[in-house]
Amino acid sequence: MKSFTRRTTIAALLAAVPAGRTFAQAAGYPDKPIRLVVPFAPGGNADITGRLFAEALGKRLGQQVIVENRGGAGGAIGAEAVAKSAPDGYSLVLGSTGTFLVSPRMTGGKPPYTLSSFAPVALLSTSPMDIVVNANNPIRDWPSMLAYVRANPGKLTIGHPGNGSTNHLALLQLQKALDVRFNIIPYKSNGLALNDLLAGQIDAVIDQVPASIGHVRGGRLRVVVVTTARRAGQLPDTPTLQEMGVKDFASTTPIVLMAPAGTPADIVKKLNDAVAGALADPAVKEKLNDLGAETESLSPQQVTAFLQKEDTGIEELAKSGLLKPE
Repeated sequence: MKSFTRRTTIAALLAAVPAGRTFAQAAGYPDKPIRLVVPFAPGGNADITGRLFAEALGKRLGQQVIVENRGGAGGAIGAEAVAKSAPDGYSLVLGSTGTFLVSPRMTGGKPPYTLSSFAPVALLSTSPMDIVVNANNPIRDWPSMLAYVRANPGKLTIGHPGNGSTNHLALLQLQKALDVRFNIIPYKSNGLALNDLLAGQIDAVIDQVPASIGHVRGGRLRVVVVTTARRAGQLPDTPTLQEMGVKDFASTTPIVLMAPAGTPADIVKKLNDAVAGALADPAVKEKLNDLGAETESLSPQQVTAFLQKEDTGIEELAKSGLLKPE
């Protein structure tokens, strides 16, 4: 009996060792550089936001945060890579609700990941979207654009940064609300779509304000409308779709930071605290405000609740047939 008790005690102690090591790793986190995957090509809203927070978090965590652009499939390729990474806090990914909730539903068959594949960390920013045209385009405002679309169904070419993105979702919802048809063209990033717009290869782009505001201020692009419920702070003279008669239409792009599911709660909290510190930094807030992004510090639990609510709404869209697998 004593032998059995002794063996049981030793087994229990051995079983406790991995947990002890996990706590030790969490306490010393981070002790090496952190990889932050931006699941889109350089130049878009997610990339701009990612690089801003990589620098800000690096200062607060005492380790370099290295941005890795891994675009494709509306953010699904980069998000899947992080979902399958070790849950140790050294592989993170940022993206929109499109990245984490829409894109996996569009792959057909079994989704490469679901919301439960991640541990939500923090809300980084919320960006209003706008529809922009080349400054040389004869379309001057939303009424003239809508008139052209109604007179020429399927002719107006409008780009977005990938099927499954919030931009893509907004276009699908707008087509349904107006009973019109655009010629929708997916790109691998906002930057690539804007390049073709600047070159006159397409008519319009639906974009996040932070990605296009520089071109607007430089006089190369013209904003015709914003998709938010109220006017964007950086575009106070641009009307919303609601003001233009599209009842109850509102669409924004929240950028959230995620870790793989199973990441220790204290590591998630440390990352969340670092984000909260960055959002409270006047220099970071000024850069985000200058880009037209809004900020709000949320706990991991609040981010999780927000995403779960969004996920329910997107599931309803998928069941309605509006959101179709590719």
